[in-house]
Amino acid sequence: MAKLGDWLEPHPHGILVKPIDAWIDPSIPVARALVTHGHADHARGGHEAVWATPETLAIMDARYGPQAGNSVAYGETIRMGEVDIGYVPAGHVLGSAQIVLDYRGERIVVSGDYKRRSDPTCTPFEPVKCDVFVTEATFGLPVFRHPDTGDEIDKLIAALHANPDRCVVVGAYALGKAQRVIAELRERGHEAPIYIHGALQRLCDLYVEHGVRLGDLIPVGDTRKAEMAGHVVMCPPGALNDRWSRRLPDPITAMASGWMRVRQRAVQKNVELPLILSDHADWDELTTTLTEIAPKEVWVTHGREDALVHWCMTRQIKARALALVGFEDEDD
Repeated sequence: MAKLGDWLEPHPHGILVKPIDAWIDPSIPVARALVTHGHADHARGGHEAVWATPETLAIMDARYGPQAGNSVAYGETIRMGEVDIGYVPAGHVLGSAQIVLDYRGERIVVSGDYKRRSDPTCTPFEPVKCDVFVTEATFGLPVFRHPDTGDEIDKLIAALHANPDRCVVVGAYALGKAQRVIAELRERGHEAPIYIHGALQRLCDLYVEHGVRLGDLIPVGDTRKAEMAGHVVMCPPGALNDRWSRRLPDPITAMASGWMRVRQRAVQKNVELPLILSDHADWDELTTTLTEIAPKEVWVTHGREDALVHWCMTRQIKARALALVGFEDEDD
C-alpha cells in the first residue's frame, strides 16, 4: 500500500514532485522550479523554468536578472501532467505563496515561510485543508511568542520623539522586513521622511510599484548628518556596526527581528533598541494553524523541528522532520 504523500520526495536541496519532475524551492539550478517566495533560501537563479506569483517573479528578476518565468496568480490553478498546482497567500512577504498540490485524490500544501499577523505589505495567510501540510518551524519553541506589532512600532516612535537630536537606525532585512517596518510606521501615523541605505532602494521601489505605500523615502547617500536627526534610518543588519553608520547623527541602534526576543542576540549585535518583529509564525501561530488545517500528516522543516513534531505526536497527528538546506535565521 502506498504511503501518504509518497509522490513527494524531500532532498537536502529541495522537494521533488516526482510525477512531474519539478522541484519546490530548489537551492540548485533545475529544469522546473516551483518557488514559494523571493528569499534567497527559497528562490535561486539559474533554473530553466520557474513558476511563481507575479510579485515573486519580479523579485527574482530584480535579484538574479530575467527569469524564464511562468506567472501563477493567487487562486489560480495550473496543471502539469496529472498534478494540479495552485498558489495561495502565505502572508510572509510580498508575493509569498503556499503551493497546493493535488494528485490522485491526495492534497499536499507546501507552505514555504508564513505568518498569521496582519501585515500592510502582503496578502494575509489563507488556510487550506489538506492531507499533508509542510510547515516551517523557524520559531518552533513555546518560548517564542511575538508581542503585538503596534506596541513594537510605538517603542520605535517613542525613542525617536525622546531623542530629537539623534536618529534611530533600524537594521532590517532588505526583502520584506525593511518594507514592513516602514509601512507599519505609516500605519501608526508617522509620515515624516525615512532615510534608507542604498542597498534597500531597489526592493523598496519594487514594493511601491506593486501598490505598497511606503511614503517619502530619502537615500542616505550624501545627505547631511544634521538633516537625519530626529528621523528613522533603515539599513541592512550588516550595516548597523559598519563604517557606513558613522555618517549618522549619534544613532540609536535598533534591529527588527523575531530573534530580538533572545536578549543575548541583541547584546551580541550591540542593539540598544530590540524590536521583536518577525515575518515568521511564532509558536502559537504554528500550533493554531495546524489545529485549523487538521492535516493527516505534518512535515516540519527550517528550524526547531523536534518541538513541533512532539506537539503533533501528542495530538495523534503523524509528523516528521525534513532535512532541507535553509537558514535558521530570518533571511535577507
